[in-house]
Amino acid sequence: MSEWQKTDWRNKPRVQMPDYTDAARLAGVEAQLAKYPPLVFAGEARRLKQQLGSASRGEAFLLQGGDCAESFEQFSADGIRDTFKVMLQMAMVLTYGAKVPVIKVGRMAGQFAKPRSAPTEIVDGVELPSYRGDIINELDFTPEARIPDPAKMLQAYTQAAATLNLIRAFSTGGYADVNQVHSWTLGFTEGEKAERYREMAGRITDTLDFMSAAGVNQDTAHTLQSVDFYTSHEGLLLEYEEALTRVDTTSGKWLAGSGHMIWIGDRTRQPDGAHVEFCRGVLNPIGLKCGPTTTAEDLKILMERLNPENEAGRLTLIARFGSGKVAEHLPRLINAVKEEGANVVWVCDPMHGNTIKSNTGYKTRPFHSVLSEVRDFFAVHQAEGTVPGGVHFEMTGQDVTECTGGVRAVSEEDLSARYHTACDPRLNASQSLELAFLVAEELSGLRARRLDRVAG
Repeated sequence: MSEWQKTDWRNKPRVQMPDYTDAARLAGVEAQLAKYPPLVFAGEARRLKQQLGSASRGEAFLLQGGDCAESFEQFSADGIRDTFKVMLQMAMVLTYGAKVPVIKVGRMAGQFAKPRSAPTEIVDGVELPSYRGDIINELDFTPEARIPDPAKMLQAYTQAAATLNLIRAFSTGGYADVNQVHSWTLGFTEGEKAERYREMAGRITDTLDFMSAAGVNQDTAHTLQSVDFYTSHEGLLLEYEEALTRVDTTSGKWLAGSGHMIWIGDRTRQPDGAHVEFCRGVLNPIGLKCGPTTTAEDLKILMERLNPENEAGRLTLIARFGSGKVAEHLPRLINAVKEEGANVVWVCDPMHGNTIKSNTGYKTRPFHSVLSEVRDFFAVHQAEGTVPGGVHFEMTGQDVTECTGGVRAVSEEDLSARYHTACDPRLNASQSLELAFLVAEELSGLRARRLDRVAG
């Protein structure tokens, strides 16, 4: 096989990508992007891959979360800070439950494009192209707004660079100090309805107090006030991805410079398609969404194509089936992985299979359905003797009302109050943190069972 080139995807069938009407304008934007610095660096991607390898063995746990689709209009420093903040809180709770490091990966600084179930949509008898994310076209339902505009890639790059700049400052500048992060979490557990989470929060407080008394503080251990935080997105708009792909001078391999980790969606995972072709050639960790229609045979082909050297941490399988469907679909995929002896990280995405239309007309995701899928994911892995390696949430640090349920009991009638998403409903800050406590309980139980087996 000839050496992979970053343009090879152009010779493959493509789906879920826009048809740009001005080829010269598109070429100009691609040429401009190709001159810009990469947003991430090869050493960072290699470090993430190494940490994901640990997650595949149960020695770490992946927390991946962030926006359904990043918005140009809603972009703000406060929005970045709030999501980063709640992810730190979730990671601390999960670390306590799992007793292993938690790998923090945001759906940030690149999650601008969205696959759609249909190429067009009809409103009041008018049919227009579907909205595909701010990097491609606009949400307004007008013919002009829905024309794909390549210049939006430049705005996406600028916003991603600004987001990464702030995240890097927060990660190392003291904002991530463990005592401060825990004080935010204590605020959540003070409410009457959050009483069940108070005991675990209290145990974390005792642990931090003991560490301080033993002389382990931010002066003696820098990891108490800084974190590794990575970015990820669906590698959907391949013109953008190609333009930011660079040769890593250290290894001679290609790096997708748009984000530390990119994933292939459930609608774009055709083994002979453009998206698989692009992702197979870059050194970054790759995610692969696996849904109810994923066959064992397709998965075997995709694992061979995306990770031919069977490298630990290279391939993350993100399962998204829907509440009540995990036991039906996940075991056959686990068996396919076992049969191939493949190294993968198993991650649960309990969001995408649980979207419903509420009685009030809004798309929503019931909290109990999200939690149910997570619990089923852990139960199947326990039965199969395999490692649940992480969770993947669509969430925001803001107080939106898009998913129903949780301790603060968002109802269908509440959805209209602060429904801000341009695409799919997200967990708000309170729901995200509550879910972290509940996943931590699953991880604590998993660890206890492992210790019992060792002792037995």
